[in-house]
Amino acid sequence: MLSRFLPTESPATYGILSFSCLLYVISLLWTIRLGGEDLASRGGLLGFDIGNVDGRVLSVLGASGPLAINLIQPWRFVMAIFLHASLMHIGFNMWVLMDIGPLVERIYGTGRTLFIYVITGIGGYLLTSVFHSIAVGGSGALLGLVGVLLAMSMGYKSSGMQMLRASLIRWLVYVAIFSLLPGVSLLAHAGGFAGGFLVGKIMKDRPPQSLQEQKWATALGWGTAVVVLICVAAVVREVLQVLAS
Repeated sequence: MLSRFLPTESPATYGILSFSCLLYVISLLWTIRLGGEDLASRGGLLGFDIGNVDGRVLSVLGASGPLAINLIQPWRFVMAIFLHASLMHIGFNMWVLMDIGPLVERIYGTGRTLFIYVITGIGGYLLTSVFHSIAVGGSGALLGLVGVLLAMSMGYKSSGMQMLRASLIRWLVYVAIFSLLPGVSLLAHAGGFAGGFLVGKIMKDRPPQSLQEQKWATALGWGTAVVVLICVAAVVREVLQVLAS
């Protein structure tokens, strides 16, 4: 089905990239339509604010909110993973995704990679929603991928795995420093990383081989895709209600 439209290498990674970029374009165009041309084009400090998206738009499209609201509208835990607040925000996250995603997908397979990305992203927003009113971005899920790789690499002593661990630890240091900036959710990063590390300790670090493993991996992948589609449908309903009011 959808696989015919995606590259044969790393289809889950490219699918996440495409969906995240599509949502960003939609949210930016809606911001401009609401009269936010100045907001969308503002450069800010070193250009960090260029392509800003209106918070009202992000809220309607499924930004994570306080826990009480997220529990009533659970699609926010999922949709917030794919939403981004500015061009710099999505640019940095998608750069990291394309750096780490294909490696995770080669090790765990397409279905399980999609599952890992979404479930660790949910873990990040489950934690951050306890303290933050609104949050978006894939950084928690990306830290989940880092956590999976770090947990996996700890089971090996080869020079290649040692180099991978060193590279992942450097990523964690960079992210920790970045998390100190205003508006960046350290809790989403911590929740995503912890979830990914746990998954990496539980899940077998190789593509599914037996028929049973393949069935489970397929079920995880398609189950995750169905959950995302249900969340998209819930957001479409919210958007239609807003546009009709």
